[in-house]
Amino acid sequence: MSSPSAPAYELGFRSVDREFASRPLAVEGSIPEWLSGALIRNGPGKFEVGDERVNHWFDGLAMVRRYAFDDGAVRYTNRFLRTEAYENASDGQSVGEFATGGGGTRALFRWLRALGPPEPTDNACVHVARLGDEYVALTEAPRWVAFDPITLETRGEFGFEDDLETHLASAHLVVDEHRAETIGYGTEFGRPHQFHLYRVPHGEPERERIGSVTAEGPGYVHSVAVTAGYVVLVEVPLHISIRRALSPWTEGLLDMLEYRPERGTRIVAVDRETGAVAVDLVTEPFFTFHHVNAFETDGAIVMDLVEYEDDAIVHALSFDTLREDAFTAAPDGRFVRYRVDLDDGTVARRRLYDGGLELPTVPPAVRTRSYRYAYGQATDRRGANGLAKIDTERETATEWWERSVYVEEPRVVRRPDASAEDDGVVLAPALDTKRERSMLLVFDAATLEERARAYLPHAVPFGFHGRFFRDALE
Repeated sequence: MSSPSAPAYELGFRSVDREFASRPLAVEGSIPEWLSGALIRNGPGKFEVGDERVNHWFDGLAMVRRYAFDDGAVRYTNRFLRTEAYENASDGQSVGEFATGGGGTRALFRWLRALGPPEPTDNACVHVARLGDEYVALTEAPRWVAFDPITLETRGEFGFEDDLETHLASAHLVVDEHRAETIGYGTEFGRPHQFHLYRVPHGEPERERIGSVTAEGPGYVHSVAVTAGYVVLVEVPLHISIRRALSPWTEGLLDMLEYRPERGTRIVAVDRETGAVAVDLVTEPFFTFHHVNAFETDGAIVMDLVEYEDDAIVHALSFDTLREDAFTAAPDGRFVRYRVDLDDGTVARRRLYDGGLELPTVPPAVRTRSYRYAYGQATDRRGANGLAKIDTERETATEWWERSVYVEEPRVVRRPDASAEDDGVVLAPALDTKRERSMLLVFDAATLEERARAYLPHAVPFGFHGRFFRDALE
């Protein structure tokens, strides 16, 4: 139970200790019988190392959560990844993460001083993916972890056997169902710093290099945009400062970041077939974590993303700030469309939704293609987060929200054999601060009418990202 003086939202940043194995959840309403598969999500589950608390939401120990659907029923499983970071934290040793000093920062420091390979954290708490036959937990360090998609037991460290060197990795791999491949990238520090772009064909465990681009900052690139023909890097002016990295007072990657708006934001489009750079330009400065979708039309790349004026959102998610004002101190992201002309390199910008938005998603079938509907976490309400469906053609939105309920990242699952883009359901985990329990919400994807909710046996910390896997069933 939360203390009377503690803000209700703090439940979302409180560690959990108990793990549940395939626990059936009582359903209020009805889940469609055609929904079969598992929503597997990732995020922090524990924030303490010995008697100390980590400094940032991004630094919690990875806990994978699974919601399995079959014949109108849902079962819940949660399990911590048994990694070196988990064992070190259990022994009271610092995990060395995004904003908390320790192994990850010292490793990068050693690399910068001696040009030797770093030993980054394996606390893979950001996302999940299917790579070859493995289900893999991802983080922005290049040490990923395989897990069992049914029990969530840790299988061990996952690695590619190739010569592609990366010191930072993207946890946001883009799955392109049309070309049956997954697109990713990594950053290699050196002379010069480089972004390496790659593909992983479905069913294969290895990467194929698409091409490499010199990193100007190097800038912090959290995710990439992918169209049918291009991979688009948006290198924001939040740069990894070598000077700060060499400082003995640097605590984590956050301390190494330096916002330099005078450098502008760089947009680089790389041909997926040849690896050639088709566009390399600089526009007005902005920051982004997440892309919504991208596609090509009339000789241009259309790229939708969640935009921030600067890097304030990164610092607003530290526990020092969250303790004071929670999410009210965090700036709202804006759903913005960029149109980049492939011939003359001109850029046009237009905002598509007036509200605050984060954690955006689109139905997998329209990813990398022209689309109409996007879904995301509506962020601009005090004491709640909602769900928003944006019609990108009409530039209108449908919203759902409930007082004291914090909605997390939504995921769209289309009905089998559906023809309409929004024929299906939206799955959205949420925290009900009044009942002090987390729950899974199921919405009609066309109307956002709530179809069902299923309460978990405990309150789960706010997570980050996940995917729906139709074949991840017993």
